[in-house]
Amino acid sequence: MLTIVWHSRTGAARAMAQSAARGAGARGRLLYAGDVRPEDLLDSGGYLFVCPENLGSMTGMMKEMFDRSYYPLLGQIEGRAYATAIAAGSDGRGAQTQIDRIVTGWRLRRVADPIIVNLGAQTPEAILADKFLTEAMLQPCFELGAAMAEGLDMGLF
Repeated sequence: MLTIVWHSRTGAARAMAQSAARGAGARGRLLYAGDVRPEDLLDSGGYLFVCPENLGSMTGMMKEMFDRSYYPLLGQIEGRAYATAIAAGSDGRGAQTQIDRIVTGWRLRRVADPIIVNLGAQTPEAILADKFLTEAMLQPCFELGAAMAEGLDMGLF
């Protein structure tokens, strides 16, 4: 089972997570970061973490999910597959790197290159506005969800 953990402030990361979940189909599970319990992650074979980058970092809700789950899962999920999808205004690498650093402690294994959707939001109005992504922007998330779910089913990771 692929667990897709997401947080979104303006809709972009939510749309990305939903697209990945459509790709995964019945082999995927979409969970809001604020609702994730350590047991949810323990019951999964792999993870896709999807969030926006805020102020050069992952969102606080995603960080809080890691804070709640990190120690209860330490030593129990080594080697499991993970990937990231980040909605960014200009860069996205800060959030992606922060997630990578955290899951290194869990000894998770990155199985796909990061997806960063750069929305070019640079003004306060653009940053705070609801985001609507095109199908072309969402397609890589759909494909990632499908590939991760298939890889988990086949025992590749």
